[in-house]
Amino acid sequence: MRICQITNVDFSLRHFLLPLMRGARARGHEVVGVCAEGPLLDLPRAEGFRIHTPRFARSLNPLAQGRAFAELRGFLAREKFDLVHGHMPISGLLARAAARSVGTAHIAYTCHGFLFNQPGPAWRRQLSLALERAAGPITHTYMTVSEEEAADAKRLGIHRNPIAIGNGRDPAIFRPDAAARARLRAELGAEGCVVMGTARLVRHKGWPELLLAMRDLPEATLWVVGERLSSDHGDDLDGDFAEAARLLGPRLKMLGYRHDVAALLAAADIFCLPSHFEGLPMSIIEAMLAGLPVVATDIRGPREQVVDGQTGFLVPAGEAAPLAQALGRLVAEPGLRARLGVAGRERALERFDEARVVGRTLDVLGL
Repeated sequence: MRICQITNVDFSLRHFLLPLMRGARARGHEVVGVCAEGPLLDLPRAEGFRIHTPRFARSLNPLAQGRAFAELRGFLAREKFDLVHGHMPISGLLARAAARSVGTAHIAYTCHGFLFNQPGPAWRRQLSLALERAAGPITHTYMTVSEEEAADAKRLGIHRNPIAIGNGRDPAIFRPDAAARARLRAELGAEGCVVMGTARLVRHKGWPELLLAMRDLPEATLWVVGERLSSDHGDDLDGDFAEAARLLGPRLKMLGYRHDVAALLAAADIFCLPSHFEGLPMSIIEAMLAGLPVVATDIRGPREQVVDGQTGFLVPAGEAAPLAQALGRLVAEPGLRARLGVAGRERALERFDEARVVGRTLDVLGL
């Protein structure tokens, strides 16, 4: 079978789609990836995957989206795939509409988070819901990464049979690793308790709240892992990080985009993701598999992953004080960190093993 996997940017293809592409190829299918050009496509290309790069835009500009649709439709018409599988709100909509227009036999979609569940102007949420409802009936297989958003899809009439498929990471890669811990802590000069966050450097990932919370944790260091994508919207956080650097000094380490996240997690003591909205974040799964207690916000996605008081703590979104309180408790109690981390890894092995999630997804797709 010839399969086309479509997403918006290289970051999404590498981190979300590549395991699924590998799994489908291992079952004997031909798989082609589609997303905007970017440096993170080096790995899938090195593994022999063909990647097509139309001019996708992460915006609601009708001219840009019309151009992307025309390019995508032309490509699908030429290639005649048996299955087109779209991901992310805008690229997923374009993928399904283009596939329907060229008569693709099987059209699938995975929702990694609904735009109408995100903060923003009412018109954008209403438009998002309307577009999701329009695209639902042309989608043969409809999946979501979180259980709550599968329930939303059914309750709101987006699709009759949404399937919560989950997310997963490889426990052989993300695991406690004493050697990596010793090496990275020596390289980075880590002393005391290390709090680590892995996310794009955008406001809705909760970085401003985390930076404020760190002021109340004088015995802890924060490792910031991630970068701002060129396609990210909203104000940058340069001022927030500059002020934090002034106040925290060497307790703030800006590590940028890293390919050794598994080793960094093994070297850290606590993971924190105080996002304002999410799908089912891979970063939390990675941290749980690494045996770290997780402090996250009580929102869709993270609250399906973190069991409050058992594998970490859930706090209100957008508030620094409760975040500082939860982190402070973990900083002060190494035994508690260890217990929650062990329980988190056990939960992740049971629910978020990449091979199981990929296998389940391929089965649902009939591959």
